[in-house]
Amino acid sequence: MINREWHLLSRPVGWPKPEDFALVETETRAPAEGQVLVRNKYLSVDPYMRGRMSAAKSYTAPFELGKVMQGGAVGEVVESNAEGFAAGDHVLHFGGWREYATIDAKGAVKVDPDLAPLSTYLGVLGMTGLTAYAGLLRTASFKEGDSVFVSGAAGAVGSQVGQIAKLKGASRVIGSAGSDEKVKLLVEEYGFDAAFNYKNGPVAKQLREAAPDGVDVYFDNVGGDHLEAAIGSLNERGRIAICGMISVYNNTEPAPGPKNLSRLIQTRGRIEGFLVGDHYDLQSQFVQEVGAWVASGELKYRETVAEGIENNLEAFLGQLRGDNTGKMIVKL
Repeated sequence: MINREWHLLSRPVGWPKPEDFALVETETRAPAEGQVLVRNKYLSVDPYMRGRMSAAKSYTAPFELGKVMQGGAVGEVVESNAEGFAAGDHVLHFGGWREYATIDAKGAVKVDPDLAPLSTYLGVLGMTGLTAYAGLLRTASFKEGDSVFVSGAAGAVGSQVGQIAKLKGASRVIGSAGSDEKVKLLVEEYGFDAAFNYKNGPVAKQLREAAPDGVDVYFDNVGGDHLEAAIGSLNERGRIAICGMISVYNNTEPAPGPKNLSRLIQTRGRIEGFLVGDHYDLQSQFVQEVGAWVASGELKYRETVAEGIENNLEAFLGQLRGDNTGKMIVKL
């Protein structure tokens, strides 16, 4: 069978350009012992992938030039040469950015399409959902009564952070987003107490208006002026969880740090970065609790879906621009 897959041709400088990539035709490879051949049905594109396109040392290896890129995917086993897997099984794995993937079975996890739509295993019940859950409850040490500010709040992670905070008893949840439509979604559908469009004025001023009594927790997906604003509104013993800084991912020069870091001395505040891979011990607890909220309708989610492998790159660029509401998914 002919397979189409995306290769990285050159390392982007600034914003990635189409000529940095190529959609390549290859032949599928029969699974060796311990492997399965999967026909991907849904692919994930995520902001962290921008970092893997660089050769800079990071927490995960960069994509190799001239070879297929990787990412979260869910699909159906076409052929199995591994114990415990059979044709027709549905699996979650990291052989994305391609139509077919021959992978080691130890890197695949069975999922049940009867319990939840397959796409949710890439979003609300997948890595992005666990990121929200672990970052808020463990890294930011959220407790009932906290006031919470979330940047990038209409995205896959941010939208869950705000809703989990509300379900866990937050006194107030504030979100920032990049359009008036997304602001309306946060308040009317996701139950945020307040939200603002960061394009409508200085973030610090809008945050002070939305949270006049300050914030106890800031969940950072954006960095830049949002981080500085959060430090300025942080209450005593406030906590900041750094999940991502999408505002600086395409910078060609180092971004300046917040000018008001010294305020952390006054507030005894804490900033801590985290990676979801350090918190997989929470997986079963997360699926049980969040899965119940999704099933009951208490936790809502949105997906932005692009159709076809040929649109995988545009979907990736779109979520860097903020075109998506909720999780960006590619359907094959």
